[in-house]
Amino acid sequence: MFPPPSAAAPPRRRPGRRALLGALSLAGACSLVSASAAAVPAAGAPATPGGRCAGHALPHVTGAAHQQAACLDELTTAGTVASGHTDPADFAGLTPKDLPTPSGVPGIQIDGYFPDTSTTNTNHGWNHDAQFVIRLPDRWNGGLVVSGTPANREQYANDRAISDWVLSRGYAFAATDKGNTGPTFYRDGRGPGDAVAEWNTRVTQLTRAARAVVAQRYHRPPVRTLATGLSNGGYLVRWQLENHPELYDGGVDWEGTLWRSDGPNPLTFLPPALRAYPVYAAGGAGAEDARKAMHQAGYPAGSEFLWPYHHQVYWDLTQRVYREEADPDFDGPTEAGTPYCAPGTPDCDADYDYATRPPAVHRAVERIALTGRVGKPLITLQGTLDVLLPISKDSDVYARMVHRAGRGALLRYYRVEDGTHVDSLVDAFPDRLRPMVPCHRSAVEALEKWLAGRGRPPADHTVHRPAGADPATLLTSCPLE
Repeated sequence: MFPPPSAAAPPRRRPGRRALLGALSLAGACSLVSASAAAVPAAGAPATPGGRCAGHALPHVTGAAHQQAACLDELTTAGTVASGHTDPADFAGLTPKDLPTPSGVPGIQIDGYFPDTSTTNTNHGWNHDAQFVIRLPDRWNGGLVVSGTPANREQYANDRAISDWVLSRGYAFAATDKGNTGPTFYRDGRGPGDAVAEWNTRVTQLTRAARAVVAQRYHRPPVRTLATGLSNGGYLVRWQLENHPELYDGGVDWEGTLWRSDGPNPLTFLPPALRAYPVYAAGGAGAEDARKAMHQAGYPAGSEFLWPYHHQVYWDLTQRVYREEADPDFDGPTEAGTPYCAPGTPDCDADYDYATRPPAVHRAVERIALTGRVGKPLITLQGTLDVLLPISKDSDVYARMVHRAGRGALLRYYRVEDGTHVDSLVDAFPDRLRPMVPCHRSAVEALEKWLAGRGRPPADHTVHRPAGADPATLLTSCPLE
């Protein structure tokens, strides 16, 4: 759910709203460098004479408003960074700096967009949302992995965390920008909840299109289609397996955001942090009570060392922009609140009380809410030191929802000791945190065996950090047993 690496959204308003009051900008991001016309043949046309794909018609994405295909010697970031077929700013901060990069995956990449009316995504200079990327390795294992992006990032956000690895295993890969990007994503749509609801529609749309592209490229449909993603991308996995299980064989949910109309949801646990943390940080007589209030709100004991960073980077902006999406009337004509306002300030998000807001707000959240009624096997992972989406208010709750819905046989849930929401923080605290990315890979492998009938994954449990494990080992190993 965390904020994007850039604020690339141009002004775009819902009817009746005034312009943004106060800056919501984050660090700037560079745009994708478009490949030359010679390197990027038109989709559906023969490839460049003498190229790797010479004599072969390139696949065509049905329903796309625009697309361009390229035959690449390298589909992973070992090659796409240099060739301009990814945007490093889009995946910045999501993985540890020393995460190995696989290579040796030639194939076809298709970039394009579906029809859409919003223009927040500036990749390729297209200024058009509903952008996607599809990668088709020459050496195919018969499978397809589909992903929506974390936060409000663009379609290349999963390239290091997910795409590189699944491509190296032979999967085709597809990702979408979810139909709106950037910290003012809430401007997309006509009413509250529209922007997030579009995320689900765009993943469904891409999955159908990517399955057809795979059949074109390899002359048979995929034998296995998996959904996976982290943060907001994990929410999309849950929603897809609840609402469109016919499109997938299973999924891996990496710390997905939980939306429930009656809570918990981010609008119920972020305001208490905005109220209590400044008191805790100031020290003095009220600090201990504030620390206890943080724990009561879901932020676990032992995570205090992560609180300053999350207060500075995540909690305030996340609360304001998602509250604006669900409840734009809370702050009247102001758009997305007042950054770091003190409790007691008029219309301050630190004082936001979701439970007392009008029924229309709860209906907006209900539009995007999860039910737990998954229809295909799901593995859920979350770190015990996640302090953006506290585990006791998120995946612990979602696991109970799945069991209450009578779908417990389809779920495996692993709590990862010392994992946190953003793997780049492992670089800053290598002795206190462990990366989640190797646990995600172990979960994909476990799901593969589950779907192939080669054994069910271990029962739900906490994946403990091995005593004395060095950071290099934790970067490549996360046994789920």
